[in-house]
Amino acid sequence: MKPSTLFLTAIIFLSFSFGCNAQNQNSTTKLITSIPLPGVTGRIDHLAFNNKQGVVYVAALGNNTLEVVDLKTKKTIHSIKGLHEPQGIAFIPGSNSLFVANGDNGECDVFNAATYQKISSVSLAGDADNVRYDSDGKKIYVGYGNGGIAIVDANTFRLIKEIKLPGHPESFQLDKIAKKIYVNVPDVRQIDVIDLGKNEVTDQWKLTQAAANFPMSVDEINHRLFVGCRHSPTLLVIDTQTGKTIASFPIDGDTDDLFYNKATKEIYVSCGDGFVDVFKQSNANSYTSNGKITTHPGARTSLFVGDLNELIVASPSRLNRHASLLVYTLK
Repeated sequence: MKPSTLFLTAIIFLSFSFGCNAQNQNSTTKLITSIPLPGVTGRIDHLAFNNKQGVVYVAALGNNTLEVVDLKTKKTIHSIKGLHEPQGIAFIPGSNSLFVANGDNGECDVFNAATYQKISSVSLAGDADNVRYDSDGKKIYVGYGNGGIAIVDANTFRLIKEIKLPGHPESFQLDKIAKKIYVNVPDVRQIDVIDLGKNEVTDQWKLTQAAANFPMSVDEINHRLFVGCRHSPTLLVIDTQTGKTIASFPIDGDTDDLFYNKATKEIYVSCGDGFVDVFKQSNANSYTSNGKITTHPGARTSLFVGDLNELIVASPSRLNRHASLLVYTLK
């Protein structure tokens, strides 16, 4: 091929590529700020929001710190050091406390959210991971170890019960209407269903279309579960009354967080490939791709804050950039 022809071909290819990317951009979001996370290196895991003080808590797993970021001043106002691979976080408004799950040693540390002093701890059998707080039942649920969900009293921080699972749990969601917990168990390629009345596993849904089911979100009203899989990268929509998959869509790679916005009927899937894939729900059985939000490579964890109508994406440090929080407004 002649140089001139090769150059023309390259221009056409690039124009087509950029055109496709532009078409894929989601028009309902806008990057409003990028908040630096000074000194934070390594992997960033999950985030939590304190609506009383307007701060975001960031589990800087690779840094062994919990970063406290003020959204108004757009600055880190405190860093809790000496943690052991922090992963899941819950803010408990009633006691103004922080519950932090450590993956390295299984310890769950409890801190006063005003003074950042450690006030309690719960010991679990390794790899304490995702955390959910039930404000109605005043209970904290923690996924941990080779297979378990721990139930912790949110007032006393005492371990109430441990529910055994066939593998390490990744994301899980509370369905307060159905009084159930849905748990991703990627080791055995299934979703376990816990009955909250019995505090035991009562059903198991095998996944056949995709594997490595990590993030999850739930639409309690329409009885729908949204599950992000890494192999192959897929979003599954599951009927929680039957356990059957009713729809599936390709997504970008390395997903680790997923949220359902019940106000706009949108689903946000944050992926380490550098995008948040957006889907629109028309009704319980009808979904369409609604473009994507460009983030940064490696930015796979995120937090949807309904009170602010914002999506916050954690961007880890790379050779050419520092760690930061990317804050998007959702129109």
